[in-house]
Amino acid sequence: YYGISPELLPEVVPAIGIQGLINEQAAQSTGLPSGIPVGYRAGDQPNNALALNVLEPGEIAATGGTSGVVYAVVDQYVYDNESRVNGFAHVNHQPDQPRVGILLCINGAGILYRWVRNEIAGPGTSYQDMEALAAQIPVGSDGLRILPFGNGAERMLGNTQTGVQWINLQLNRHRRPHVYRAALEGIAFAFVYGMQVLKQMGVDLQVIRVGNDNLFQSDLFCTTISSLTGSTIEILDTTGAVGAAKAAGVAGGFFASVRDAVQSTKVLKTYLPDPDPSRYVRAYEIWENDLLNRKKETVLL
Repeated sequence: YYGISPELLPEVVPAIGIQGLINEQAAQSTGLPSGIPVGYRAGDQPNNALALNVLEPGEIAATGGTSGVVYAVVDQYVYDNESRVNGFAHVNHQPDQPRVGILLCINGAGILYRWVRNEIAGPGTSYQDMEALAAQIPVGSDGLRILPFGNGAERMLGNTQTGVQWINLQLNRHRRPHVYRAALEGIAFAFVYGMQVLKQMGVDLQVIRVGNDNLFQSDLFCTTISSLTGSTIEILDTTGAVGAAKAAGVAGGFFASVRDAVQSTKVLKTYLPDPDPSRYVRAYEIWENDLLNRKKETVLL
């Protein structure tokens, strides 16, 4: 195709299975013996989903690092008309049994909270300290709102750069704890806003699985997302490295299947929606209106 010689292309093989053998050059670079089979390949988010036992339609993984990601598995070749999400062949995809990963990315996520800690909280303040102070502030951060989109263009916002926006900062009322909560809420609201795209594509947000790290270590953050989406959030005791090792173990015959390799992963904690989410809904609606107004301004700039 396109004038590319087939000899330049590798053999197409499943993501879980023998990809090839470690050659002499790779052996010298890694210190591993040559000839060892490579049993698995994947991008970071498909691999994270595998580690979290997200393999079949209706299963969803998420992560909240520098950027945030929500990754949902579907069995149809669906797409978003506005190209606000990406689609990948998931690690267990087969031509006769499609498994497609729909990936939503939020660039402005943990990077905002890290900035708040470094530039506002100051040295010696831990994320645990910030969480405890933020928890003392009511839902909605007493009117302070933050749009977290300051890490480049946001695909889910039509590739616009809205920048971080501080809205309704009251100098006689708001203190650092308000900023901590407003930052966490702003990031959580951005996740919820993006998940609406997945809902429009037919994704069921009933259960979201995450690792025990980054923003999802925050009770406030998890409860906000759970209450606004109606989703159960499960915190699992795993990492991407563990998932990759288990997938390679499937290729090596140590596990009967991928599901067999990951299904015993321990659930450390579960978050359920607030029975009365009205406070969260009201705070989100105000924030979303701010975002929509900012998007209009950005288009005009």
